[in-house]
Order: sequence, then structure tokens, then C-alpha cells
Amino acid sequence: MTQVKPGDTVHIHYTGTLRDGTTFDSSEGRDPLQFEVGSGQIIPGLDKAIPGMEVGDKKTVNVPCDEAYGPVDPQMRQAVPREGIPDDIPLDLGTRLQMQTQQGQVTPVTVVEVTDEQVTLDANHPLAGQDLTFAIELVHIAQAA
Repeated sequence: MTQVKPGDTVHIHYTGTLRDGTTFDSSEGRDPLQFEVGSGQIIPGLDKAIPGMEVGDKKTVNVPCDEAYGPVDPQMRQAVPREGIPDDIPLDLGTRLQMQTQQGQVTPVTVVEVTDEQVTLDANHPLAGQDLTFAIELVHIAQAA
């Protein structure tokens, strides 16, 4: 059988869970995830687990946060004056919003603290600081040319 090598495009089914067993994402009921192995299209810890697999192989991969979305960066949190936020913007804890940087780039943020004076927004990826586990199944390999 053919084994996956860097440069191949693969299709995998997966279920991603946190350390406590909570599922954070899954391809169940959807098309398999398709990506080029070694291209940086997915998190490094999962990408490096794919070479050597064959169609039909299943495995569980433990990915430390350093090989997933990285550690939480305190500098990615920013307190902004509450009066600078329009009244129609929801500010419930955990609400996902989008901010625009001075360079015009749109950045997703999460509301993590609200006081009468300010709102603290966190631009870290929601899974930053988390060790992740993936149950994967290789369903197709398109060989690199």
C-alpha cells in the first residue's frame, strides 16, 4: 500500500478533543479535511503525524500546545475604554468579535473581562495554551507529482 509522504494531498476524518475529553471540532457529518502534508496548512503537531500512514489507518495523536496554537500570550490581551465601543456591540464574556488593526487587518478577539470603565479583549486563538488530542483516519491520498 502507498504511504503518505510530504507534498501529498490527503483527506482525513478527525475528532479533536481537549485534555478533559471535550470535543472542540470534528469532521463527523462533513467532508473529510483536505490538505497538503508539510505545507503548514494545519497545526504542526498534527501535520507531522500523517507521513507514513496508509489509507484506512487510524491513530490518536497527542499535540502539545507548542505544536498546536502555541501558549497564551499575555500581550495579545488589550483593555479598551468602554465608551469607545458602540452600544450595539454585545459584550457578554466569551463573545467573539472582530477588530481591525491599524494596518487594516481583521483580527478575531474574545471578550474576557468587562468593567464599567473598560473591556478586555483577547486576540489569542481560543485553543492557545491547550494540549490537543486528535483521533484521525486517513481516507484518501493524492500523490504529489
